[in-house]
Amino acid sequence: MQRRLFLAANAATLLPLAAPAVFAQGGAKLTPLKFTLDFRINGQTAPFFLAHSKGYYRDEGLDVTIDTGAGSVASITRIASGVYQMGLGDISSLVEFNAQNPGTPMVQAVYQYYNRAPFVIIGRKDRGVTNDFKSLAGKKVAAAAVESTRRAWPMVARKQGMRSDAFQWQTTDFSARDNVMVRGDVDAATYFHDSAISLFARMKPEELSVLKYADAGVNLYGNAILASSNLIAQNPKLVAAFLRATNRAIVETFANPVPSIAAMRQREPILDEKMELERWGVTAQYVGAADTRSHGLGDIKKLTLEQQVDEVVDVFGLKVKPASDAIFNTSMLPLRSERTFLKT
Repeated sequence: MQRRLFLAANAATLLPLAAPAVFAQGGAKLTPLKFTLDFRINGQTAPFFLAHSKGYYRDEGLDVTIDTGAGSVASITRIASGVYQMGLGDISSLVEFNAQNPGTPMVQAVYQYYNRAPFVIIGRKDRGVTNDFKSLAGKKVAAAAVESTRRAWPMVARKQGMRSDAFQWQTTDFSARDNVMVRGDVDAATYFHDSAISLFARMKPEELSVLKYADAGVNLYGNAILASSNLIAQNPKLVAAFLRATNRAIVETFANPVPSIAAMRQREPILDEKMELERWGVTAQYVGAADTRSHGLGDIKKLTLEQQVDEVVDVFGLKVKPASDAIFNTSMLPLRSERTFLKT
């Protein structure tokens, strides 16, 4: 299976690199690059659209196509298959993928976007859910069948001294979570914290309890920018160029998110500017988490990643433990001086 996936990735990844070049206005050749988001377009990923809109990718010689995703887990398989060369995907899921496909990694993280995973369970106070995770016992919690927040729950349960089956999962499509919460079909639901802005628009914040996995002592890196290992091996300068352009936009978004939201709305005009600014405000807390003060945006602490690998291998019952160096490749990050930011 690993060999088939590797060969597919090898063949498919070579095609875009050999594709006819696109020409910029000045006549310079641009290299096509396909990037998959983790989910739909919104304020969470607004910096990528700022980089595209302001020509930062073109300045680096890239013709970047940004497509919507089907979840932070699906991004990994999209890149491994060669359909996309880069994308946003979950670090814990990448650990699992590499464990299940041992040997030379097909996908690696190259820039840590969410310095801490924005995993939360949001509960209705009128159903007895408080800021204590133990208040979830016996409740109904909505979650998609395969999603990062749900799968990481046993890590929280362990930290909190709870059974992993302390409550009943109610499998629900991503798009239906707000509805089942508002109707009261469930007592709580899993979210990326910034994804819950749509719920906050329909229910008063004082009616809800937000239980953050990070507050439970679960220090997980979240979605990172991922790249095909073939692309890294064949053209690391291209990966570095994409990261420079994206990092430039992320730093600018911290300084002033309004242009980034405007650029994002060029792709999705139906989105509400105020709501998406609020969403970015939550996203920024996780992208620019405490660790970034010491090592800058995009980087990691190796010990924290190693601990996450240990936790994922144990909780997911994996038979192979991937090396942290196989998960994350920091060699193409922009200069440390370029990865500082000012919080809004």
